[in-house]
Amino acid sequence: MRPFRLTLLCLAIFATAGCGRKSTRQIVGEPSAAQSPSVPTPVQSPGSLASPKQAQTPQTGQPAALDLSRLENSVRPAVIWVTMFDSSGKLLRTENAFFISGDGRFITTAHAIEGGINAVAKMADGRIYDVSGVLAASTTLDLAVLQADVKYVPFLTVNRNPNLEPARRVGVVGSGLAGTDGAPRDVIISTRQSDRLEIAGPISSSSIGSPVVSENGEVVGVVISAGEKATVRPSNAVDSLLGQIASDAKPRWPEIARAIVTPTPTPAPRPTPKPRLVYAPAPAFPSEVRSRPGAAWSGRFRLNFNARGNVTNIQVIQSTGNNVLDQSALNTLRQWKSGPGQEWAATVPVTFQSK
Repeated sequence: MRPFRLTLLCLAIFATAGCGRKSTRQIVGEPSAAQSPSVPTPVQSPGSLASPKQAQTPQTGQPAALDLSRLENSVRPAVIWVTMFDSSGKLLRTENAFFISGDGRFITTAHAIEGGINAVAKMADGRIYDVSGVLAASTTLDLAVLQADVKYVPFLTVNRNPNLEPARRVGVVGSGLAGTDGAPRDVIISTRQSDRLEIAGPISSSSIGSPVVSENGEVVGVVISAGEKATVRPSNAVDSLLGQIASDAKPRWPEIARAIVTPTPTPAPRPTPKPRLVYAPAPAFPSEVRSRPGAAWSGRFRLNFNARGNVTNIQVIQSTGNNVLDQSALNTLRQWKSGPGQEWAATVPVTFQSK
């Protein structure tokens, strides 16, 4: 009987050890625990499907990425380069801009037009248009509205009341002339303030002046500064600037930027130097004149000098009363010299006195 008892004991131990195991059986069509998804798929009712503006990815909760190919086709043809020149024709700067009307009205930054009195608008397809002037500008907003001389161009629609809450996706579209720097970019609004927005991610300086657009291609802002936190002026600021333009407004360049022609002052005539004698010997008393000591004879003579300082004429205004003395005076006065410069005359008194 011992062998039989030992067998029963072994069977009991084996049965007890197997009681703690879970069943590995599986119903066909049901996922196992290892195969079940970590995040359950959200269920939506037919009336709660998100619109394209509000679509979110199931896993991150972020707005769906923009269709950049669509934006490139619909937005980029209206984005241009505006090249500004000063009064001497020197190139000042080139910046992005975009048409907002078919007749050539376009938006850029106020900084772009600073100091300019002439500009051209360049389209990506090679067309170039003259810019006739500025319709409105605000240094506070750093925005300007200009007019190009065109018949018709593609243009963008300005969203006057954009919903620009943080975390919303928007596109930045530059000119096709900028190459890869102008390619559409998908960015996210990080900060919103009353008069400006900031977008996450670096934006290069070649994007300043570019339109910021929604997923359907409407303008919701303008890039006014670059960097890690680029600044965007919302489109309602653009709308307020457009509202300042009168219906009969004519484009012109600001007066402060116009070339000011300063007449060359006529130099004042140099004062004529006062005539002066440079050689004036006194007439000698003739030895042949005899008289008592201390006797005196006086006369007056008028001398004319030319521009070179030589005596050209002598006139006896008052004789000394002695012909010999008068002749001695005339002979000596003819030798006088004055400084060169102009013609002039002088009256010279002469006195002879015996010793």
